[in-house]
Amino acid sequence: MTTRNYADWLKAYLKYAEATEAPQHMHFWSVVSAVAGALRRKVWIDQAYFKWYPNFYIVLVAPPGIVSKSTTVGIAMDLLRKVPGIHFGPDVVTWQSLVERFASITEAFEYQSEYHPMSAMTLESSEFGNLLDPQDKGMIDLMVALWDAKQGGFDKSTKSSGNDVVENPWINLIACTTPSWINGNFPEYMIGGGFTSRTIFVYADQKAKFIAYPGLEVAKDLKEQQEKLVADLTQISALTGEYKLTDRAVEWGREWYKHHYSHRPANLDMDHFGGYIARKQVQMHKLAMVLAASSSDELLITEENLQVADYMITDLEPDLRFVFQRIGQPETTAHIEKFVEFVHAAGEAGVEYAAAYQHVHALFPSLREFEDMVAGCIKAGYISITQRNGGAIVRAGKAAVPKSSARDETGRRRHGALLS
Repeated sequence: MTTRNYADWLKAYLKYAEATEAPQHMHFWSVVSAVAGALRRKVWIDQAYFKWYPNFYIVLVAPPGIVSKSTTVGIAMDLLRKVPGIHFGPDVVTWQSLVERFASITEAFEYQSEYHPMSAMTLESSEFGNLLDPQDKGMIDLMVALWDAKQGGFDKSTKSSGNDVVENPWINLIACTTPSWINGNFPEYMIGGGFTSRTIFVYADQKAKFIAYPGLEVAKDLKEQQEKLVADLTQISALTGEYKLTDRAVEWGREWYKHHYSHRPANLDMDHFGGYIARKQVQMHKLAMVLAASSSDELLITEENLQVADYMITDLEPDLRFVFQRIGQPETTAHIEKFVEFVHAAGEAGVEYAAAYQHVHALFPSLREFEDMVAGCIKAGYISITQRNGGAIVRAGKAAVPKSSARDETGRRRHGALLS
């Protein structure tokens, strides 16, 4: 292997993408998908009975128009598309399109004087709903099976090409969506199910900074940086073989495993996140391979790789409630929370009753429904009403904003602290 341009490719990428408004953790997971897409099925961690491969299902989740999700993903994927030999999947995933694409990209790589077939692709979508239908049980079941990248293959009949045989399929996915789309398309039973438990959900609801004209903020040598990043990513794509853990990494991993199953996280209930908790060890080692590949051609995972991987995954967990909070809730619950947030935002001055009603009139067109909602909020302590100059003033009550919409700042966005 030749000397790389950057000692740590991932850190170099975060510097390259810094003239954007998205939070750093969204850039981090976007570029994780790019490195995974370059590694493909050519590297692994061998566990005798099975292997762990560095593929991910990553979904960026944010309200529309806030953090430029698709642009953030696109910056990383544009680099990956410039790497020779990388295959991208169809824009819309169906049985037929997926199998046909797999069959057309089957190739082999050499390792220990033997040739190993693989069918590896990355899926990128700016709108998750356009890529995959959560209600298509057969398709979802297939995606669940593909995440594990088990040895072997499958065949499927398609109208255009008859029987297609897929050898050693491997799939890597990154997509974008909004909390409201998840609420409208993911039934409650799917929260703990096979697909969501294998997916890394990356949430944000605020810009990291305001950049009106990115073209004026980028480094003058941006094109040169891009070329160097692509060159290094191409070198990463050539890595082949089994990743080994150092003795210290194994020791740390054993202690982590014992603690993980002895201390359940208080913010993740087992009914909804039991599957995610069970697969966290796998996700951590997948990410450790990406981190190791970003800084060295040596197929070795260190204690630090595992620690950073655990840190970055765990730091996403408090936000999972914002990804799934609306599922199973009546629509009026969200309307009430918006109303309470509006009143609390007004501070001590409060809001005139008429103005408060105008703010949510479209949500409560019936005055009776609005009055019933206000009465309920008063009883719950969220708001209070006083008279002033002959008019009613709505003020924040002693109770805090409903928990499902309140963003506590404890430990907010520590992402990147170990990467800077």
